[in-house]
Amino acid sequence: MGLVGGCTFAIMTDMKRDIENANDIQLMVDTFYKKVLADETIGYIFRETINWETHMPLMYRFWGSMLLGEQSYQSNPMAKHIALDKRYPLDMAHFNRWLEIWEQNLDEHFAGPMKDQALVRAKNIASVMEYKVRRSRTKGAIL
Repeated sequence: MGLVGGCTFAIMTDMKRDIENANDIQLMVDTFYKKVLADETIGYIFRETINWETHMPLMYRFWGSMLLGEQSYQSNPMAKHIALDKRYPLDMAHFNRWLEIWEQNLDEHFAGPMKDQALVRAKNIASVMEYKVRRSRTKGAIL
């Protein structure tokens, strides 16, 4: 509440804050996957292939390591996506849609340099992932 000229008023803000801690990582990941699951372009892949009890904690650790320096993630996402590509061929449209949803979600919930870093990292990850998945289809490709 504020006081101006003898009148009391509520200060309403829609200020977004930056990604700062594990709770922010969880919000970022949870809201992202909620959108992904509802998406017509990529949702089916996630609905049909993911064990959510193990995937969500893994994603919290991944993004916590990427953005907060937690060093808690230990897995091989490239191998998992190459295997996934054999079941559901992944193309540029899938990676682009994943990035669109990621960016929309970040913009909806956060503002600041760490949010910007989350977007840069996601773009780099998607680019490398798409390239290596595509290359894995070539017999004898060195990844």
